[in-house]
Amino acid sequence: MPKKFKATDAVAAKKMPVKSKVAPAKVAKLKGKKTGAPKGTGAVKVLKSTVVYQGSLFRVTQDELIEPSGKENVRDVVRHNGSVVVLALDQSKNKKDPWIVIERQYRHAANQYLWELPAGKLEPAEDALVGAQRELEEETGYRAKKWKPLVEYYASPGFLGESMKVFLAEGLVAGDAHPEEDEQIELRLVKLSEVLKMIEKGGILDGKTLTSVLLYARLSGNERKK
Repeated sequence: MPKKFKATDAVAAKKMPVKSKVAPAKVAKLKGKKTGAPKGTGAVKVLKSTVVYQGSLFRVTQDELIEPSGKENVRDVVRHNGSVVVLALDQSKNKKDPWIVIERQYRHAANQYLWELPAGKLEPAEDALVGAQRELEEETGYRAKKWKPLVEYYASPGFLGESMKVFLAEGLVAGDAHPEEDEQIELRLVKLSEVLKMIEKGGILDGKTLTSVLLYARLSGNERKK
């Protein structure tokens, strides 16, 4: 069973106050106005696509294409099957401030340990909900009685084709985790209010966790009031 802890137990991140001065600019107000479609909304025509790298998790293609604007261009794209993210909630004691299942593991690309929500890649043609249920049970041992989609987003669409589908998992039932051989995961149950404090202090740097938790807090009316 994952341990429960407070945000003060996490390593405090460095505070980075930022002062900036924004130059005046003419910005179109969207509220109440019809903006119309952007210029160049035609179809994309791919002239040539070459696989320049093939790995176990993703491949990289170099695409020669004519973009919707009509301009010919070359784009390097990381192609990925897509991923699922699980915001698993234990609301048994407090529905307004539920416990959230989070993980801590080493991420070599970031060169540090990160706090994250359970997540994982989809297999080719795998249903997203099935993948989310599989990842939650594999990494944490938990199963959930109730599932619903929260949001889908692209983390870095300038070059990364990976879409991330986030699911809410409620009515948790504990079990035994069986992570993959290369996964060394430390589990915790943390109150939503404590996770929000960790975010404010810079203790959570993982994008999927920031996106999912902050959106859920906003939709559920649990945003931190300053």
